[in-house]
Amino acid sequence: MPEKHDDGVLPLVEERLHISKEKRETGRVQISTQTETVDSLLPIELSSLEVDVVRVPIDRRIDRVPEIVTEGDLTIIPVVEERVVVTRELYLREEIHVRRVEHRETTEIPVSTRRQTARVERLVPEEPGRDAAFQNPKDDQDDL
Repeated sequence: MPEKHDDGVLPLVEERLHISKEKRETGRVQISTQTETVDSLLPIELSSLEVDVVRVPIDRRIDRVPEIVTEGDLTIIPVVEERVVVTRELYLREEIHVRRVEHRETTEIPVSTRRQTARVERLVPEEPGRDAAFQNPKDDQDDL
């Protein structure tokens, strides 16, 4: 006959838990881009230089050829001639005054630039027993 021990011993039991996980596809997304052209006007500054030529008659006797003189935006170019007289004399026949006048103008030129936007659309896989009519597309977008 087996011995029975009743010495007030209490057996302790321990439960252990094992957790595992598996990867499961719950949905897919499709991303598409759209390119749009944006037309705009850009201001651009253009400049041009205009030359104003004025002939100034002088007709004065001189001893030597004068130099070209620049005073600010005015350039004076001497024009001389020799005249046959009993003696040869040098006369300042005229001066050519050249003045530079700069004009500035702002204009707009048309340019085209492109910009892309992306659209993300969730694709829900078909699961057996799941009715597509009861899916809330807003719930799918919240997971993004």
